[in-house]
Amino acid sequence: MPCHPESSLRRLPLVTLYLSERCNSRCISCDYWRYGRAELDLASVRKLLPSLERLRTEVVLLSGGEPLLNPEWAPIAALLRRQGLKPWLLTSGLSLAKHARRAGILFDAITVSLDGADRATYNAIRGVDAFDVVCRGVRAAVAAGAPVTLRVTLQRGNFRQLPHFVDLGRTLGVTQLSFLAVDVANTHAFSRREAAAAGLALCPEELPQLERLLLELERDRADAFRTGLIAESAPKLRRRILQYFTAVCGLGPYPEVRCNAPEFSAVIDARGRVSPCFFIGGPAPAAAADDLEEVLNSEAMTGLRGTIRRGERAECARCVCSMWRDPGAAAADRGLLPAGRGA
Repeated sequence: MPCHPESSLRRLPLVTLYLSERCNSRCISCDYWRYGRAELDLASVRKLLPSLERLRTEVVLLSGGEPLLNPEWAPIAALLRRQGLKPWLLTSGLSLAKHARRAGILFDAITVSLDGADRATYNAIRGVDAFDVVCRGVRAAVAAGAPVTLRVTLQRGNFRQLPHFVDLGRTLGVTQLSFLAVDVANTHAFSRREAAAAGLALCPEELPQLERLLLELERDRADAFRTGLIAESAPKLRRRILQYFTAVCGLGPYPEVRCNAPEFSAVIDARGRVSPCFFIGGPAPAAAADDLEEVLNSEAMTGLRGTIRRGERAECARCVCSMWRDPGAAAADRGLLPAGRGA
């Protein structure tokens, strides 16, 4: 029995599965491609199904590393769908053109990370000359009927392209774009073994330019906010992007974080370790995470969630992608899937 019954979880609407630690990108902000080896196999996912049913999970995000490098990604997605779950793919998009038709059938939503609005910028940030390949994959997935969204990580190397990302999204036919700041404050994010590389965050003299671009985006592409093509509101972009980089420069406080992600979601990595979110690692597992409910309600995990809830984790104060869900929300997938079939 857990020692923190007030932290027990009996419902888990969203689960993230890291299908692979390997990656075919070479991103300057990430180390998965340097050290990743492990993969989550179909048998391990099958063992999780009874727990997911008891926890009334509805959305399963397949991530990594690059999930499409796992040779069993399609059987895993098909298994989840047969179970009545809503699979969601987060991918670099390098292999998407090859698998677009199958992915369009299997996934309720596909999110492609795209950090450059042109070939040179993409190459500089992602470390591979694959801008055209990714765009071709996005178009193929859209043509296959998949709801495709773009996730753009803004940083020093691409923030000037902010409006061009919106135009590119329209050209590619995606249903939505989402922006977040590159994480440089949490040293262990994205499997980094050392602090984030220098030069990712904006310099103080670049902050006025970012502010001007955000204001121009709000003025010149107001329809993109109004229609939901841009997922965030204009005030939220200013708060979560501009204020974050201002804080990184030491010129102000970090944006206030309102997040209860560990109360409705969990992350299972390619080695079976369960964590409360992307940025805070879970306790070392005593055994494989076959019984997810038991792991989530163990003394170690309930205690960890308690420290998060009380605001005792420094990572939370610097988080770039906090999530809040109304505990009384009726539909488990509402607000969890990006714009798509289940949204």
